[in-house]
Amino acid sequence: MSKLGAGRDAVVLLSGGLDSTTLLALAQRDGWRVNALTFRYGQRHEVEVERALAIGRAYGVVRHQVAHVDLSAFGGSALTDRTIAVPKDRGDAEITAEIPVTYVPARNTLFLAYALAWAEVIGASDLFIGVNALDYSGYPDCRPEFIRAFEQLANLATRAGVQGEQPFTVHAPLQHMHKHEIVALGASLGVDYGATTSCYDPDAAGAACGRCDACQLRAAGFRRAGVPDPTRYVARPQSAH
Repeated sequence: MSKLGAGRDAVVLLSGGLDSTTLLALAQRDGWRVNALTFRYGQRHEVEVERALAIGRAYGVVRHQVAHVDLSAFGGSALTDRTIAVPKDRGDAEITAEIPVTYVPARNTLFLAYALAWAEVIGASDLFIGVNALDYSGYPDCRPEFIRAFEQLANLATRAGVQGEQPFTVHAPLQHMHKHEIVALGASLGVDYGATTSCYDPDAAGAACGRCDACQLRAAGFRRAGVPDPTRYVARPQSAH
């Protein structure tokens, strides 16, 4: 991504995970004034909120908001409904076979809508999201088609988009990168991946299970990048991915 920031405000979705933390480091490198937005949405892995706040402090973001939207009221996902088990010990073929039960209905649409509302209030026209369409679990709201469609919506549905001189742009610079490429990029930017969390089902102390899809993809990314994996795992991921 070219250095487009030039000190301008941007809203960066920050979950406390590997991808979004790399995204934050990249946005800052490219000169954006980062306003971080994190969500407490009834997720079973709520440790990510604590991690996101700590990461925001470490990077000295301009503002950091935590939005509350209780998607557990709807359920429909293993991440928001504790009666649905998080898939474990799956290989490549299973992970990519179909949209998994860890998909949270319309999550990225909701998150980007909140980011859009905040951006309009603070006068920002750039939104950053760390979605990835290569090494991922098949979520429909990680695809390039979704990002393009939301950007079009942003410019149709807001006063700033209709009347403003600067159209809204949704940046997804990690979208066409493999996980090991994201890890290598983050390592080159000095990202402390030990401060991040990716696990869908961590234990009470925040240690990663090592068996869910997110843990498998994360561990494979470190292996392929040749970067030491600082993650605390309950069970070390065994998949070769």
